Parts: sequence; C-alpha cells; structure tokens
Amino acid sequence: MNTKISQIEYGQKISRITLFVFVVLISVFNCKNNTPSNGKLNVVTTTTMITDLVKNIGGDDVNIEGLMGSGVDPHLYKASEGDVAKLVKADIIFYNGLHLEGKLVEVFEKMGSKTKTPIALGEELDKNTLIGSDYFASNFDPHVWFDIEYFKQFAKKVTEVLSEKDPKHAENYKANETAYLNKLEMLQSKLKGIIETLPKDKRILVTAHDAFNYFGKAFNFEVVGLQGLSTATEAGVQDVQKLSAFIIEKNIKAIFVESSVPKRTIEALQAAVKSKGHEVEIGGTLYSDALGNAGTAEGTYIGMFEYNVKTIVNALK
Repeated sequence: MNTKISQIEYGQKISRITLFVFVVLISVFNCKNNTPSNGKLNVVTTTTMITDLVKNIGGDDVNIEGLMGSGVDPHLYKASEGDVAKLVKADIIFYNGLHLEGKLVEVFEKMGSKTKTPIALGEELDKNTLIGSDYFASNFDPHVWFDIEYFKQFAKKVTEVLSEKDPKHAENYKANETAYLNKLEMLQSKLKGIIETLPKDKRILVTAHDAFNYFGKAFNFEVVGLQGLSTATEAGVQDVQKLSAFIIEKNIKAIFVESSVPKRTIEALQAAVKSKGHEVEIGGTLYSDALGNAGTAEGTYIGMFEYNVKTIVNALK
C-alpha cells in the first residue's frame, strides 16, 4: 500500500518537474529569440481542423506547425518532446479550448502565465449559445467546429490575431478570410441541399461518442453518442443495451464509426441489436475529432464536412 502511494507521488512529482522544465525552456527561448523564421510568423495549432483553418487564413505568410495529425484523439493527446520544440518557437498558438485538449490544458495555462498567451478559439464564442455538458469542467460541449457559424467566428479571430501580430500582411489575411468565409457559405448551402433529400423522421445519428451535437442542432438531426462527450469515458454494458433498444424502437437503419475512436464500441452495439433479432448496418466512418489524411479532400475542413454529410445521408436513406 505504502509502495503504491510512493510510486504515485513520485510520478506526480516527476510530472511537475517536467512541466516546470518545459516552461523554463520556453521562457529562455522566447527571451533569446522572438523573431519569426524566414521573416514569417511561427504559428502552432492543435487539432487538424484549426490547422486547416490557419492555413487558409495565413496562406504563404506564416509558418504553420500542427501538433495533431489525422485520426488523433485530442481528448487524450499528450505533448511529446517534438511538440515542446514547436511550442518554444511559436509566435502564436491557436487551440480549440473548452477543455477539448484536456491533457494540454495545464501546459497552456503555465505558458500563459509565464511567457505567451495561447489563443483558445472556443473561449471567444458566446457561452449563452453553447450546448451544456456535465462531462467537462467548462460545462460546455467542445465540438463547436460542427456548427459552421462557429467556425466562421474562428476564422475572424484568427484573422484578427494574425493581423495584429503581423500588420505588414494584414491585407493578405483579410483577403484570405473573405475568400474562406465565402467557401463556408457555399458549404452550408450545399449541405442543406443534401440533407433535404433525407426524410425528417430518418434524421437520427448514432455514433461512438457525442461529437455531433452542434451538427445536429444546426441541421436538425437527433444525435446520440454511445460514449458521451469525451472519449476518456467508456461505454458500459448498460449503455450498449439501452442504445440498442433505442435503435430498434426508432427503426434506425445505420450507425457510424468515428475515425479517431476505436470501432469496437460500435461493433458491440451492432451485435447487441442483432442479439435481439434486428439488424443495423455500420453506415461508414465519420471524421469527428480529426480530419482525414493530408492531401485528400477529407484532409480539409470543407471536404471532411461534405464527406460526413454524404456518408450519413446515403446510409440512413
């Protein structure tokens, strides 16, 4: 018993020391050299959605380093040594906030108090419009990028911050913002047209975890996630049985895997439905907490959203 306690305390002590050293390193590097490399701003981002957004606004005028790649779960992500180097060199850090990047929050808080202040884009939103959550300390669902109106606000904030830090290229940032906002407007219109082909009584989306509540609110879908809002929580047998009964009652044709969440939970749900004498298909894999592979259409926010909606509608028809 005492050995276990000492091991835990030792681990916590090491974690605190590591974080302290990390912050000191950042302070030293920032004091020593705060000049953007190649005359460009060094921007670090967390999620793939935010990385894609900053690329669209910053264009060729910024150096962008994304911490997370395709298929990475931001709920469980921990900073690596390579990430430390990227954060050290950063002039600006953009992240989602609202406790999405749970394991990085302490690092960002220390950075804000000691050196630079990372920009939590989700914290800029009107909290009165957000969906509440009992699973996060913020009491808000952090998956706000699935409401395109919120993503537009992200774009405006990124433009504002880049322009303040690099006024020489402010006109470029503003022009890029205008072009990207127009693309987002077109995306909204296109998605609404696709969704209109699906009868309203079939607009029920069942996925591995509750990443799609903002999507449901924006496009009038009933959304049910097996794991809740955070992938850090696991679905139990009772959750699976309860949701399988719901699927049978509503005669839902398909349920969906998520690219950043192990598919075993959805497969268990499918098996539970089958054990009760019914069938439900796995309608495909949706991109939830991360985009697809770089260089593909799904590797962009716009391409991801269109792919998701087409996958959902085609499977539920």
